[in-house]
Amino acid sequence: MTRFIRVELLKLWTTRLPFGLLGASSLLTALITVLKATRAGENRRVAIPPLYTAQGLKDVITSTDFAMIMALVFGVIIATSEFRHMTATSTYLGQPIRSRVLVAKAVASAIGGAVFGAVASALTIGIALAFVSGKGYSIALGGGTIAHYGLGAVLACAILAVAGVAVGTLIRGQVGAIVTVFAWGFIIESIIGGLYNSAQPYLPYTAARTLAGFTLNGGTSPMSFLATTAYVVAIALALLFISARTTLRRDIA
Repeated sequence: MTRFIRVELLKLWTTRLPFGLLGASSLLTALITVLKATRAGENRRVAIPPLYTAQGLKDVITSTDFAMIMALVFGVIIATSEFRHMTATSTYLGQPIRSRVLVAKAVASAIGGAVFGAVASALTIGIALAFVSGKGYSIALGGGTIAHYGLGAVLACAILAVAGVAVGTLIRGQVGAIVTVFAWGFIIESIIGGLYNSAQPYLPYTAARTLAGFTLNGGTSPMSFLATTAYVVAIALALLFISARTTLRRDIA
């Protein structure tokens, strides 16, 4: 099993696409964070509170949403690339027990997803604290709270990457799978959460975002950190199980 995980990690290390996704994620995360920090405290209709307040600093530090969706896409690409580049046949001939390949991809995607979260949280925390220092403000959040948001981003990205592998395995078509995750994260969950605030903590992508400090609409309280982690992990594992029992068994020729 370890050998197959190393193979999947080697694939990631020796291809350019994962680094391109990480670069795009980092660039956009930094840009969004700078824009939020710059506008914090402005007297506008939809304004972020000043950076000297706990809420204002939190809003900037937790700007890791784009890294999460990119981690999800990263997982999708890990799964669908085998079919897109027609390497699935040789991969599964090398390991006829297909579920082991799926597990190896899930583990590799979790490691890669964690990198997405770590880089994004490092950027948001660094930029936010740089603005706080530049303006001469005191840091309104404790070190433990800031570390909590950073750890949550790493964990959320890792879990979402695994979910991406499951979705990619279920759908197989790379474009279709990517469109599906974007539609689910940005449209379907937004609509459901907007209509029913109480449903927000149980929407998978939204729940993952709360691990990194995302504030739910309407004053809705999220589940506890441990409960949310267990919930999104259970969903990712359930998707992997479904894909292993269904599409993974289909002919790949």
